[in-house]
Amino acid sequence: MKEMHRIGRISWLRAAVLGANDGILSTASLMLGVATANATHRSVMVAGVAGLVAGAMSMAAGEYVSVHSQADTEEADLRLEQTELAADIVGEHKELAGIYAARGVEPALAKRVAQQLMARDALGAHARDELGISATSTARPIQASLTSAASFAVGAAMPLLVTALIPAAALIPAVAGTSLLFLMVLGGLAARAGGASVMMGALRVALWGALAMAVTAGVGAMVGKAV
Repeated sequence: MKEMHRIGRISWLRAAVLGANDGILSTASLMLGVATANATHRSVMVAGVAGLVAGAMSMAAGEYVSVHSQADTEEADLRLEQTELAADIVGEHKELAGIYAARGVEPALAKRVAQQLMARDALGAHARDELGISATSTARPIQASLTSAASFAVGAAMPLLVTALIPAAALIPAVAGTSLLFLMVLGGLAARAGGASVMMGALRVALWGALAMAVTAGVGAMVGKAV
């Protein structure tokens, strides 16, 4: 029976959670900052829509560049490893056997394991056990970019929808309260998917979310009085 481990979710889960969390928090904070500066309901909506579009594009571009840099590094390391294998196969056998021996495998057995694995896929064995590169951890720039942009847009749409439905008089408490609720639900779901404590995940996100919205709202109020 194949075991289902959560580590395989890391690549897309990280990008999705980060995008949605940032979408909710940055858009809600932006609209609260504009609202506390005595802007009109329409201005708050415009700011929210602009924040959604700009944020989604920024997340997509930033995630793509970041993850692509990781992919470039992995490719460079693999090319270097391929060169080393071609130049000194015996030395690479010893290096891989030494890695297994350092993990607790009996030296003679470690040598045989290294020989068998390298006979099947020398580069793959060194990529996995020397460099730490595997199918699970391999960087996927396009996937990370699209996931981040889409999840940001979904997250940002939540406080925007609340703003569209709530009267201007109740906008600030409604957006702040519902956004905190959204953040707690997201934090709990992310923690559950990763096998961590749901309560701690929800509270951690709510704490930082409340702080971010409070600071932004405070700055908006000060700027509104100054101009």
